[in-house]
Amino acid sequence: MVNLNGNLIADNQPMLSPYNRGLKYGDGVFETLRYVNGTLFFWEDHYFRLMASMRMLRMEIPMTFTPEFLEAEIKKTIDANQLEAGAVRTRLTVFRKIGGNYTPETNAIDYLIEVSALEVPFYLIPEGSYEVELFKDFWINKDMLSQLKTTNKILNVIAGVYAKENGYENCLLLNGEKHVVEAINGNVFMVQGNTVKTPPLSEGCLNGIIRKKLMEIISSLPDVELEESPINPFELQKSDELWITNAIQGIIPVTKYRKKQYANVFAKNVLGKLNAQARLQSTS
Repeated sequence: MVNLNGNLIADNQPMLSPYNRGLKYGDGVFETLRYVNGTLFFWEDHYFRLMASMRMLRMEIPMTFTPEFLEAEIKKTIDANQLEAGAVRTRLTVFRKIGGNYTPETNAIDYLIEVSALEVPFYLIPEGSYEVELFKDFWINKDMLSQLKTTNKILNVIAGVYAKENGYENCLLLNGEKHVVEAINGNVFMVQGNTVKTPPLSEGCLNGIIRKKLMEIISSLPDVELEESPINPFELQKSDELWITNAIQGIIPVTKYRKKQYANVFAKNVLGKLNAQARLQSTS
């Protein structure tokens, strides 16, 4: 079951018009969240990012779009799929109503909620190898639109195809200055000694929720320096650890980039603190 504008619809039933603007023009934004035991992880951060994204795209925000309303709609969808007892991946997509070509006839919106089961309730370090490579065919723009989770993610899709064709688990995306910006499905952190570096938003990376939480955690650690600065691909060969971060998996430590092998010792430490924050939220 999915939730379209508050109406629960079976997955196999037609629900979207062929004139849907999210389909035709990528005219939409979305949030992906982890749900466990009645709690949407870091919901307040996701909600305010969604509102900021809608305002930037000139979408009308309905008066009903309160945090309480949307949280209730997400939980209604989870209950309808009988997933309330487990861990759930949820996606809330907002797109402009049909009408117009490039220029919309209205700024009013529709919303769609999808849910699916996750195997484990909290973030875990994945087992096995995780090799990445640079994707150099197309570049991320250094602008504010690149910071949003829009439904126009064709660069990420093509990079995913490239990774699959060449046997990589992921690709690192570059901007026009050939700096590492992010991965296909998350932000990037690089550890070298006692310094943890992540690209600033001005490089064109996604304004990730887990990025924000990890920056708060790392900034609080003694004898560790957090640095927001551009990452040159040559630095990857000199680093001790390389992570990909997102709201569903938390931290994914990269094990290999070309001939470089990475550890994950610091990643495990920080992931434990991220899980502690999530647990604290779920009991508050």
